[in-house]
Amino acid sequence: MKKVKVLIVDDSALVRKILKDGLSTDPEIEVIGAARDPYQARDVLVLKRPDVITLDVEMPKMDGVSFLRKFMPVYPTPTIMVSSLTERGKKITIEALEAGAVDIVTKPRTGISDDLPRMLEEIRQKVKAAAKVNVSAFARQRKAAPVRAIRAPGALDESTDKVIAIGASTGGTEALARILPAFPRTSPGIVMVQHMPEGFTRSFAERLDGLCEMKVKEAQDNDRVLPGLCLLAPGGSRHMRLQRSGGQYRIRLTEGEKVSGHRPSVDALFTSVALNAGKNSAAALLTGMGKDGAQGLLEIRRAGGRTVAQDEESCIVFGMPKAGWENGGAEELVPLHQVPGILLGFISKN
Repeated sequence: MKKVKVLIVDDSALVRKILKDGLSTDPEIEVIGAARDPYQARDVLVLKRPDVITLDVEMPKMDGVSFLRKFMPVYPTPTIMVSSLTERGKKITIEALEAGAVDIVTKPRTGISDDLPRMLEEIRQKVKAAAKVNVSAFARQRKAAPVRAIRAPGALDESTDKVIAIGASTGGTEALARILPAFPRTSPGIVMVQHMPEGFTRSFAERLDGLCEMKVKEAQDNDRVLPGLCLLAPGGSRHMRLQRSGGQYRIRLTEGEKVSGHRPSVDALFTSVALNAGKNSAAALLTGMGKDGAQGLLEIRRAGGRTVAQDEESCIVFGMPKAGWENGGAEELVPLHQVPGILLGFISKN
């Protein structure tokens, strides 16, 4: 069995040791190096060519995203950001995801021993998943022309009862940053789940808000879904579901076990959209590992909503969209840049 070769980059000797010891307990993982800064990491990267890199976000000589931008075009390597929940750390982490990092692991909030078992188990699983990602697709996506803003059909001006739902995971931060600016401010309300740890979705929503004609915000319980507003599920501890109350759609954030391996779950959101919006909905399942969202997409289609999934060529990871296609949930597979126009077309015809 071929082991996943990992390079650890962190300026803290204690963190390097903890990560090395924790990763080494998995027989499928081999730590081939532990570097204290990007300059030392560069030498290990060139000589040993790891399968995956774990990269600290905040380091004194060069921050993680600056290093990522330097090595990714030359030595494309799946990279997991190891981030603290400082405001600066969250901002840099979002930039790193847009630059090609495939996932995030958060450092324990309090005493390093309190959350250590959870963190180490999480990073072991994410390292093995990251090893399967073809990060050269990030380069193709960044070189692609930006998606142009769409002129909304006149019928959308009165579409207060319409809802667009979007689900994404690995590669989704870059995908959403490309397509959401194409939706005009008259678009029906958008509800979406992007798999991210708790603490990062607000920064990501603020980042998207600065790019889009629509208002983008991290959802709060009881938020009303309105035209021109895009609501992003908060990461971490609750599911986001759509609820109809009279003539209004509202957001419900609820506690509960993981659904399809995630919380928030795309399946949880999509299933609620099928139940409450039905034929007045359109949904897209974008790039990501696993199957989350596939069943929910099928539920939306069965309820009379319209559905689409991102095609393999434009995906970073053709996992979730593939599952949604194979189970009959997606009506068609389309390139990422076509998703906004197709969703708006679906909504205007329903």
